[in-house]
Amino acid sequence: MKSYADVQDSSNMMIATDTAVIRKDGVVKILGISGSARKGSYNTALLKAAKEVLPAHTALDIFDVSRFPLYTQDLELTPPPDVVEFKERIRASDAVLFATPEHNYSVSAVLKNAIEWGNRPPEDNSWDGKPAAVMSASTSPRGGARAQLHLRQIMVDLNMYPINQPQLLLARAEEAFDEHLRLKDERARKILKTLLQELVEWTVKVSD
Repeated sequence: MKSYADVQDSSNMMIATDTAVIRKDGVVKILGISGSARKGSYNTALLKAAKEVLPAHTALDIFDVSRFPLYTQDLELTPPPDVVEFKERIRASDAVLFATPEHNYSVSAVLKNAIEWGNRPPEDNSWDGKPAAVMSASTSPRGGARAQLHLRQIMVDLNMYPINQPQLLLARAEEAFDEHLRLKDERARKILKTLLQELVEWTVKVSD
């Protein structure tokens, strides 16, 4: 696998993914999406923690998808402005980072709704070909494993390319964050850092 450092050392290197471009003097742009609308969300906090351990020349932009109306086919040709912006941001990103809670053995309604808006209409799948990574935080002992598995199944239909390892399944999340929702679990922070490094390298490889 070609490392991000290898790409940085190559002169005049330009790698395109759809409308997003990774340039030698630029950054790898990651779009972060939380599947939770809760103010004290551990998954949103996990995305914010990711900003603290990003690899060099990498940017993470978190987009709030909780404000979207429920998807309906009646509106897919004239979507709300927030959805239009969302689809543009997906296309402009080099990769996507999902943080999903587990609801009823699956992803949350908030995340499923955002996925459907991004995937519709059929000829306008904004997710198509995007590298991705998945992480989850949960108060359960499984850390959201079933939600991650279901999300990976959904990404087959979206034609996305998720990395497989490492798996960040943050169990008993209430113990991993402090009272200000800052990630204090050093093991989780280390896995998160590795996850982001692997996502960047995978993005470069997929884009080559």
